[in-house]
Amino acid sequence: MSRHRRSGILLHPTSLPGPHGSGDFGPAAYHFVDWLVAAGQRAWQVLPLTPIGPGNSPYASVSAFAGSPWLVALEPLIDKGWIDAADAATGNSLPRSHVDFERTVPWRMARLREAFTRFTCMASDDDRFALATFCAAEAGWLDDYALFMALDGHHQRQQIWNWTGWEAGCARRDPEALRTARAQWQPEIGFWCFVQWCFFTQWRALRCYANERDVQLVGDLPIFVAHHSADCWARPDLFLLDAEGEPRVVAGVPPDYFSATGQRWGNPLYDWPAMQQEGFAWWVARMRHELARADVVRIDHFRGFAAYWEIPASAPTAVDGRWVPAPGATLFKALQAALGPLPVIAEDLGVITPDVEALRDGCGFPGMKILQFAFSGDATHAFLPHNYPVHCAAYSGTHDNDTARGWYDTAPAHERCHAEAYLDTDGTEIHWAMIRAICGSVAQLAVYPMQDVLGLGTEHRMNTPGRLDCWTWRFVWEEVGSEPAQKLASLAVAFGRTPKQRP
Repeated sequence: MSRHRRSGILLHPTSLPGPHGSGDFGPAAYHFVDWLVAAGQRAWQVLPLTPIGPGNSPYASVSAFAGSPWLVALEPLIDKGWIDAADAATGNSLPRSHVDFERTVPWRMARLREAFTRFTCMASDDDRFALATFCAAEAGWLDDYALFMALDGHHQRQQIWNWTGWEAGCARRDPEALRTARAQWQPEIGFWCFVQWCFFTQWRALRCYANERDVQLVGDLPIFVAHHSADCWARPDLFLLDAEGEPRVVAGVPPDYFSATGQRWGNPLYDWPAMQQEGFAWWVARMRHELARADVVRIDHFRGFAAYWEIPASAPTAVDGRWVPAPGATLFKALQAALGPLPVIAEDLGVITPDVEALRDGCGFPGMKILQFAFSGDATHAFLPHNYPVHCAAYSGTHDNDTARGWYDTAPAHERCHAEAYLDTDGTEIHWAMIRAICGSVAQLAVYPMQDVLGLGTEHRMNTPGRLDCWTWRFVWEEVGSEPAQKLASLAVAFGRTPKQRP
């Protein structure tokens, strides 16, 4: 992280306002950067920018490398003449209060296909050259991803939902079958390459805009990938799969704060010895790619690099799992040898044991402190601000937590009393009391979910672990007003988290 004290906002781009069914990299994203600057905030933390998976989760993507097509802004494509403005205007019928994925995803995909069709007919030589240059530079992951998406679309129309159900030649990646498929599906492959070019071109421009204004982008790297993904299909030898390509064991976490039966995520687990034999080349490529699109990377479920919860694939819950050692320091030494010092935040939440803390500290990574969790114990609780180390990132809550307002309204009486005494509040504006506490702490980075800045209740939380009807929250600018930016700016100046010349 930066050597300077910073604070920032946790907000996924899909939650931004806009006319096209979900937030994206369009004008609202640039306006949000300007709002951050006015609010004295110097960090924007997002969730994974990869395509969403089952349940609309960005943590179960079809690719660890690709960008989400639904984050591609339509305005630049309209300006190019690749999308008709009247067609884009039909997006006004989509809800703005939340993301209706069932309606928004097909609508946006239709617009992107329209853009690709017009691109093939009318693109300038410069744009064609830019696309070709991008495809050549990203071929290491893009070739397999684009073919995977073309094949997946074909098989989904036949109601085949997993790559292990494809015909044997493509499922097992027979070279001749893949050559035939690439020739057969060349136009569709071209479409998926075009979408990725649009995504990365727009994201890099947005990141540059933010960086020029001293706003860092904090990315998010899930530890695991989905079984039905280009990554698992392209390199099945790097995962613990059976002869049919199905997972033998899957990922999750044991019973914890969120669930009495744990969480059975279902992701395939890595064959770490096989990865180590290649010098962790897949991980080096993945981390290099992530650092090319973010200034700092939060690694989700960091404890899984010390030891992970292995669940038999046949088990219905996570209860019957076991801890299995992971490569830990060996992996991160390989990453640092290839990439240099890693600007990483370790998501060290959940069942944290001394080996996890030793791995985090040995790598020099800051951990996370979540204020919502701090009031279940006494004054020694590690998540209370007076106990923070300097080298950490402090949050009022995460995307998996209730909002600050929702948490307080439903917390046990003793936790509310503890919070009121500690934060010197009657609870009326619990969200501002929590924001002030972590802003004033010694933590290098303080991050506030946008819902907490707006003082919103439970119905506005981003995710509830174990549920599938999540990730839909959005706001509109009318909800924000001028007060939140003014308060945040005053706190940032008071506690040294923004240059003093800024208001």
